[in-house]
Amino acid sequence: MKILTQEEIKHKIDTPLFNKLTETADELQLECYLVGGYVRDLFLERPTNDIDVVVVGSGIKMAEAFAQKLGRGAHLSVFRNFGTAQVKWHHNEVEFVGARKESYSHDSRKPIVEDGTLEDDQNRRDFTINAMAICLNAARLGELVDPFDGVRDLEDGIIATPLDPDITFSDDPLRMMRCVRFATQLNFTIEDETFEALGRNRDRIKIISAERIITELNKIMMSKVPSIGFVELQRCGLLPIILPEVANLDCVETRNGKSHKNNFYHTLEVLDTVASKSDKLYLRWAALLHDIGKPRSKRWEPAIGWTFHNHNYLGEKMIKPLFNRMKLPLDERMKYVAKLVGLHMRPIAIADDIVTDSAVRRLLFEAGDDIEDLMLLCEADITSKNEQRKKNFLQNFKIVRQKLIDIEEKDRIRNFQPPVTGDEIMRLFTLPPCREIGTLKSALKDAILDGKAENKPLAALNFVMERAQQMGLSANQEAYAEIRQQKETDEKALAETAG
Repeated sequence: MKILTQEEIKHKIDTPLFNKLTETADELQLECYLVGGYVRDLFLERPTNDIDVVVVGSGIKMAEAFAQKLGRGAHLSVFRNFGTAQVKWHHNEVEFVGARKESYSHDSRKPIVEDGTLEDDQNRRDFTINAMAICLNAARLGELVDPFDGVRDLEDGIIATPLDPDITFSDDPLRMMRCVRFATQLNFTIEDETFEALGRNRDRIKIISAERIITELNKIMMSKVPSIGFVELQRCGLLPIILPEVANLDCVETRNGKSHKNNFYHTLEVLDTVASKSDKLYLRWAALLHDIGKPRSKRWEPAIGWTFHNHNYLGEKMIKPLFNRMKLPLDERMKYVAKLVGLHMRPIAIADDIVTDSAVRRLLFEAGDDIEDLMLLCEADITSKNEQRKKNFLQNFKIVRQKLIDIEEKDRIRNFQPPVTGDEIMRLFTLPPCREIGTLKSALKDAILDGKAENKPLAALNFVMERAQQMGLSANQEAYAEIRQQKETDEKALAETAG
């Protein structure tokens, strides 16, 4: 990182937007500063469009005049209850606030706010690297105001609080999550005294809403190396409070000289591997949660050692309560994560054995459109230190992947619905909904997945008729003729589409 001179800063902010800010501030005779993340990222040369401006005076007055100066295309939003305003212009968002000082009560993170000086405003900032300010007034344009040596901490890659970290974190416990998030995003080290304060104040996180915590967790999750954040959360004691299901994986037990691996660090290795290959947030969540059923399923079996039978199914059942508690979405995204957690052992089991068409068909059927994500997760899950075993698994995964392609081309199993429906079966045998209908539907599905019947309309109808005869059911011939005619039409349409 290069330390910028005042002239270099002036050059970097020599844009139409910042020029208008300078003109507006000087016309109103208001002290005006660029602060926070934009200043930090200016030094780190990280792209950002979110601009925070502190005004010694009325931030709202400054915002109104600035929007008027920008003219057409500027959109002003004023939040008088908070004393803030926002101006959107093209792809930029500029947030305005008056310089202020804050004080807190013990049971709330909402501060009592008073007007203050720039020094007061910098004192209330969370970290030294976010407490730097750049003057926007023409007389001092580009001057850096850095009372806590934030530039030096940027150089050294350190996260530290401007004032006493115990007060900083106790006043607003969300800052503890932000501390870990910045360390993860920037690959910085948390300064020792600041880190120790995280541990001392960890119980204060309980007054923070799940929605706020999830916002920070998602930012950690979407970092280049998300494991950094989860290691720090575990080390300081925050993870057992906010995500005990993951924290509980950090355990190694030994019996008769046999130990199982530390599933916490295995999980983080899987997460980092997935993160290196995909930007999908909920695929990363699936990687983080894929083994959370292991602590509940762990058993000692003298003849084998440690086992975790059915941990994938236990984990799948844990997803909804976890999502509900954490205020994560209880929609298709939750179902997606649960599905991947429940299925993550299947490709591994297939790859560890003879790769049969039947097993691959069933995997395709159950994974549907998420098969690629599942395969990516499962490949990442192979973290064995036995290089030969790992190589064998990955080689077998190549065979599984090719079979997935071949079988899908031949049998169209992904997201398939059996070519004879339950309604058609009821019409065929003049039956109401009953056990026999369910039996025939299941038998047809299993026959197609096991390769005993083709996934084609006429073949499926013939299978249903043969199985029904074995069950002693008689078909309504008129209904059979109508349905057969429809299946012949469907089969011709499929052939034409294929052609």
